[in-house]
Amino acid sequence: MITNLASGIGAFTSNVYLVEGERTVLIDPGANFDVVDRIRSRVDDLDAVVLTHTHPDHVGNLEAVTTAFDVDVWGYDPSFDGVDREIDDEETIRLGDHEYVALHTPGHKDDHVCLYSESAGVLFAGDLVFQNGSFGRTDLEEGDRRTLIESIERVLERIDEELAEMHTGHGPSVTTDPYDHVELSARMARQV
Repeated sequence: MITNLASGIGAFTSNVYLVEGERTVLIDPGANFDVVDRIRSRVDDLDAVVLTHTHPDHVGNLEAVTTAFDVDVWGYDPSFDGVDREIDDEETIRLGDHEYVALHTPGHKDDHVCLYSESAGVLFAGDLVFQNGSFGRTDLEEGDRRTLIESIERVLERIDEELAEMHTGHGPSVTTDPYDHVELSARMARQV
């Protein structure tokens, strides 16, 4: 089961996904709200925290979560304070009841990863792409439009056209034709 714990929060935060199952994992702890209470309202413990990237809106609550649950944090950049376990490109990670492959997808931020499970039909897209052809900002430090386009194209080549769900770093999850939204994001990013 995948739940966005930031749903309904008015503060500036990323989406925060709790993936329940055999291995209960929090994807991006978010920022500026009491995520610990929201986690505890659903589960007693976490097996890991996985970061799509380390922008402040995605990791502001990281210390609160690690203090409350004494849990390891997985991320692409092991030099980031708080990352305990480095995620390698193409590494397989269990989230909930499914195996996901981590795809290094820079362009929005150098340490950005997307997580894709072919068997579950699920993509955690972080801030790479969003619904309706939107895509991650490239005007921040480490942002680069050409690299972002390459990353979107990499994900597009990897995911199945029958993708069932795309969970993004901001905005609503996409459960109707998410592949088409990724394809549109690739087209839109190339146009600007």
